[in-house]
Amino acid sequence: MTEYHVAAVDLGATSGRVMRAVVGLDRLDLVEVARFPNGPVKRAGGLHWDIDALRGHIIAGLRAALAEDPLITSIGIDSWAVDYALMAGDRMLGTPFHYRDDRTARGVAAVHAVVPPDELYAASGLQHLPFNTVFQLAAEGDALAAAERFLLIPDLVAYWLTGRSVAEATNASTTGLLDPRTGEWNDALIARVGLPRRIFPELVRPGDDRGPLTPAMAADLAAPEGVRVTAVGSHDTASAVVGVPMTRPDAAYISCGTWGLVGLELEHPVITDASREANFTNEGGVDGRVRFLHNVMGLWLLSETIRSWEAESGPFDLGRLLVDAAAVSSPVPLFDANDERFLPPGDMPGRIAAVLVEQGDAVPATPAAMARCILESLAVAFADAVRDAARLANREVGVIHLVGGGALNSLLCQLVADRSGMPVLAGPVEATALGNVLVQARALGLGGSLKQLRALVAEVYPPQRYKPRG
Repeated sequence: MTEYHVAAVDLGATSGRVMRAVVGLDRLDLVEVARFPNGPVKRAGGLHWDIDALRGHIIAGLRAALAEDPLITSIGIDSWAVDYALMAGDRMLGTPFHYRDDRTARGVAAVHAVVPPDELYAASGLQHLPFNTVFQLAAEGDALAAAERFLLIPDLVAYWLTGRSVAEATNASTTGLLDPRTGEWNDALIARVGLPRRIFPELVRPGDDRGPLTPAMAADLAAPEGVRVTAVGSHDTASAVVGVPMTRPDAAYISCGTWGLVGLELEHPVITDASREANFTNEGGVDGRVRFLHNVMGLWLLSETIRSWEAESGPFDLGRLLVDAAAVSSPVPLFDANDERFLPPGDMPGRIAAVLVEQGDAVPATPAAMARCILESLAVAFADAVRDAARLANREVGVIHLVGGGALNSLLCQLVADRSGMPVLAGPVEATALGNVLVQARALGLGGSLKQLRALVAEVYPPQRYKPRG
């Protein structure tokens, strides 16, 4: 039986990893080779990504993966959405901004001055988030004059490896500048917003060949001859949805990490006044599917809270905190996990407390009670988003798949089951990397539909079931 050896670069907003995998008709072995931190850094001019450190980690991880498995023939890259580098020739014009930088506010104002929110939604099908790429590009001002193109983060990594500048469509769909009906750049919208058309690269789709490693990169990685880069669902959620072991047509998904992406996989976009008012987005998926979903703030709320506590009093044991939070028996207050005041980094416990006081609620007195408050609020937001997705898409939903790092949080999984009244199937944790390597293997010759790929995930990584209580 033919088996395919591939590597995945999987970049999240708080950490990245390089994985290697062997994929066959009944085999799906995934091994973590390298894991490294990722996050914002404050520099002159705002909040940025430490892109040089990220590049170093990626190159070191790929070098290690190829050393461990010389049979690797393909590399796939996925990452978080919306952020980019402006390029002139082979150099970046500055360091990529982090989406939490507050410059985006002026971009929102500039875009909405020429394209009202309802018209922007009708053209893009995209949920309003103040950091969408369209707003970031509008905030660039004179910097665009020198730019020849922009490359979203996974496209930038692929450029480092191959020297080819293209944009993968699933991540391009998060920019707000792609037509969700045609899957092509929306030239009319680009012109109306006042952006230069020249900076928009050629589009490629999941499964397309991005090209071979450059000779210099192949030498740097000590790669065997013939290693190529394959386009995958380069938006990490697009890859994660491929890795969701959905075996029922009435399934919803939650890809839960720093963000919680909650929604359905559809054949066609849902672009209505009701979906706009509910702030639902239509993003591109693998095989031309639509990820109809809502972004919820996610475990950022808890991780940023813990970071604030640790800055004050030293390390926190997350496992112990979650055990204590599960033991909290008194009711805790709830807050809106979608409140944009929670978007920036900083004093998360203080901001949550301020919102609770504003509502007339008592602030939890212990870390365990605050953690329970956060997780209960997230569970409510997740359950509401599932119900909204079903209503807006006119679909029945009977089960929720929760993948990503949140699948390790048994308290959160149980709370989502309780709040939704539906069973929650948790796992796999590495759904994004699995989706990445499966699309690569299929492009190399494995074949199979999304249904068949997901059946393989379900067989090799059976999810844990949480039943709703009461």
